[in-house]
Amino acid sequence: MPAEYLTFAPLYMERIWGGRKLQSYFGRTLPGTNPIGESWELVDREDAQSIVSESTLRGVSLHEIWTNYREELFGEGYDFLRFPILVKILDASDILSLQVHPGQKETIDDLAEPKAEIWYIVAAEEQAGNYIGLKQNVRRIDFESAVKTGNVLNLLHWVPSQRDSYIFIPGGRLHAIGAGNVIFEIQQNSDTTYRVFDWNRLDVSGKPRQLHVEESLRCINFNDFEPALSKGDGENLVTCDGFRVDRWFLKEDRQANLIPKFSIFQVVRGIVSFGRRRFGRGDLFLVPAGSHESALKPHEGTATVLRTTL
Repeated sequence: MPAEYLTFAPLYMERIWGGRKLQSYFGRTLPGTNPIGESWELVDREDAQSIVSESTLRGVSLHEIWTNYREELFGEGYDFLRFPILVKILDASDILSLQVHPGQKETIDDLAEPKAEIWYIVAAEEQAGNYIGLKQNVRRIDFESAVKTGNVLNLLHWVPSQRDSYIFIPGGRLHAIGAGNVIFEIQQNSDTTYRVFDWNRLDVSGKPRQLHVEESLRCINFNDFEPALSKGDGENLVTCDGFRVDRWFLKEDRQANLIPKFSIFQVVRGIVSFGRRRFGRGDLFLVPAGSHESALKPHEGTATVLRTTL
């Protein structure tokens, strides 16, 4: 099944903490007028499915492609039931809940899925930041007490946002994305999130949002003190069990696939062309393992892209 590249229709998710920056910053047409917090750019889950929007496979789901053309389009040696990477764009106009994901060893029940992710900060307002990990010397007993009284804020490590910085969020790391951030989030294909605290916020029906305190306490790494954002010294941003993410600063043409496996590209800045198609800020396209088209070409001088694979 020949295909030079695949693009997918995004799935927009309303969130009480979301906004409309997917429209104002990326130039997208959003549904309705409610706040949109997430765009699921690439997903293969039972309750959410990416559909190919271009190529000879137009209209086919990611799961169908993964099931029927796995070796041909993605490469050899993969035995996952579903495509194992989930890619999102987040627009946080308000702070997200304080949460934690289980790691490989902390799955709470048969339905829980381990989850690691990386945040790449595409844009940030002047005072934006994120809560990541704990302040030095915070003990578990201190944290448990603070959760009960709703006073966790002073125990959390605040990290000011910087454009084009990133941080890895392994299972067990406390985190809350702050207001004013636009983030590319690349994660394992998991939707297991344990909400520790939600700033005493009410949902759209006027009720407190559900918390998962007991599950969270079993997952939190209480030795994770004051992690930092990174600007990166080399191309590789993270390599973990679930994915590999590299950042390419393009000043000239570059081979897209030098390895016999797929590559997911997201345009951070600038414009790039691949084959006869141009891609701009926020666009995602998947280059199959067997693609015959070879080069990404930057326009207007330079471009920045993230490349994700297994």
